[in-house]
Amino acid sequence: MSWPRTEIWTAEVVYTGFGTPMLRGGIAVQGGVVVGQGPLEELQARFPQGQVVRKGRALLPPPVNAHTHLDLSLLSLYRGPFTGFLPHVVAHRGLRGLEGAKRGLEELQASGVGAFGDIVFRDEVMDFLLRESPLPGVAFYEVFAPEPSEAEEVFARVRGKLAAWRRREGRVRVGLAPHAPYSVSPPLLRKLAQYAQAEGIPLMIHAAESLEEVRFLKGGEGPFLEVYRRLAQTPWRPPGLTPIRHLHALGVLGPQTLLVHGVQVDEEEVQLIAETGAKVILCPRSNENLEVGEAPLLLYARHGVELALGTDSRASSPDLDVKGEALHLWDKADPRLLVRALTRGGYRALGLPTPRLARGTPAALVHSL
Repeated sequence: MSWPRTEIWTAEVVYTGFGTPMLRGGIAVQGGVVVGQGPLEELQARFPQGQVVRKGRALLPPPVNAHTHLDLSLLSLYRGPFTGFLPHVVAHRGLRGLEGAKRGLEELQASGVGAFGDIVFRDEVMDFLLRESPLPGVAFYEVFAPEPSEAEEVFARVRGKLAAWRRREGRVRVGLAPHAPYSVSPPLLRKLAQYAQAEGIPLMIHAAESLEEVRFLKGGEGPFLEVYRRLAQTPWRPPGLTPIRHLHALGVLGPQTLLVHGVQVDEEEVQLIAETGAKVILCPRSNENLEVGEAPLLLYARHGVELALGTDSRASSPDLDVKGEALHLWDKADPRLLVRALTRGGYRALGLPTPRLARGTPAALVHSL
């Protein structure tokens, strides 16, 4: 009886879902099943007849797309100044909805992700994801309400919707997504954060994405002021703080908080994020297309902030394949950090267990980058 041929798959980085990503690692595969993993030299000693096969830049468990807007999947890609992005979305709001979400979910599946985090703007999209998503993840209900006098009314409405949806949780959990510090009033932000903390609901918020956001919160200046005036009756009183400091003062930062983008931050703010246990989801290709700059990846790493990766929407990213985010940053940071963010960081952000590539795992679950 002859045994199936053994192959030892290797790449620049090999991560099995636990421990530290390896720079000279490998995964032994025999008959379509993982039979060993570890340092490449050790695997070659254990399987002397094994053929070493390079599999791209990284081998890893199924990746996680931790930040999407699936309902925007029918919109055209926007490239240009950030100030033009919201008008682009508003101008095409007729394309935003259930059909886009269905298209986006199909694209997510085709990309091979193991889980996802989605911002949900319409009720029917939440119903669809809770009922039909074949992928595990968190659907974050988005709240956009800058008028302070409406905080109580909006909060009561949101709390009622979330309570009903949470009774239907299964493969997909329900989360909460105040849109951004500039588009949700301070009293409502505080209430939503307190509610999420008390109920154990994951919270996702776009924060520190652009310089325009910083200017608006610190001094009440810039293009966001005109947007605010169109949507709210109460005159804007800037908190005089940067976005992260503003969120911290309101009690928004915490272990359940996921900050999306985090481009415009200084070291003190990164320390605040680390101390509160908040996590950061990076969307580098979207940041490049919207001309907002690059997140300080090495600064986050130095302070031990948990990082994940997301594509953002089809309106600001060329596709929903989150592996493209890691490749976009590949030459700008330790690739082990990127592979961890692509996998364990994403699963931890969404409160899900990280799949492990161990003995007996089907080789089909080993992904390459």
